[in-house]
Amino acid sequence: MTPTVLLLGGTTEAMQMGQALAAQGVRATISLAGRVKTPADQPLPVRVGGFGGVDGLVAHLKANGVTHLIDATHPFAAQMSANAVSACDALDLPLLALTRAPWQAGAQDRWTHVPDMEGAVAALSGRPRRVFLALGRMNLPAFAAQPQHDYLLRLVDAPGRVPLPKAQVVVDRGPFEVEGDLALMRAHGTELVVSKNAGGTGAQAKIIAARQLGLPVVMIDRPAIPARTEAHSVEEVLSWLHGATARGV
Repeated sequence: MTPTVLLLGGTTEAMQMGQALAAQGVRATISLAGRVKTPADQPLPVRVGGFGGVDGLVAHLKANGVTHLIDATHPFAAQMSANAVSACDALDLPLLALTRAPWQAGAQDRWTHVPDMEGAVAALSGRPRRVFLALGRMNLPAFAAQPQHDYLLRLVDAPGRVPLPKAQVVVDRGPFEVEGDLALMRAHGTELVVSKNAGGTGAQAKIIAARQLGLPVVMIDRPAIPARTEAHSVEEVLSWLHGATARGV
């Protein structure tokens, strides 16, 4: 059976997965959420935007004859990943998640774990500090509740109105290097870093830089996602895809 793949993307891993599928001539489409105004060029045909919940995703999968779904979304895209599990369960469709291992604190790291964005906002109560808020523009409004800080924001797109009274914006796209993040934090006088536990290497530079500078990090733990089969490399996904195809799954 010739596979038709829907690849849920938006990450470095999804780009790598798309390149591998394109190189092998696999019929596939990358789906992007549309939260970035200027997404990177993709190696496969692209659709942009949501599906309209589980029912909308089921309808899309059926209408487009999708035979395999690969979820390579960000580890914090919990709703999309949960919808993918539900839709594939409903259709008895093969699903594999291409995931990153989470970062683990080392002996020199000064992490405070919080369970969610609300916990991160609460962790910033108290005296004014210079904070590197490395979270993306969609999460900025929540931190208006802590307006006393001088924030450093690194965003993929130039923002419109920033909902924070004191903020320095740097527009840049990863992957980032440790030396660059060290220079950025030193120039800002950063005293505290707030980060999601995204895992992977593309955004890890700020975590390593914080360690080298002896800075505390408010680390937002990953959200819960329903049980699913996971892989941690493009090679694993290709083996799964071709193995499932050979068996007629």
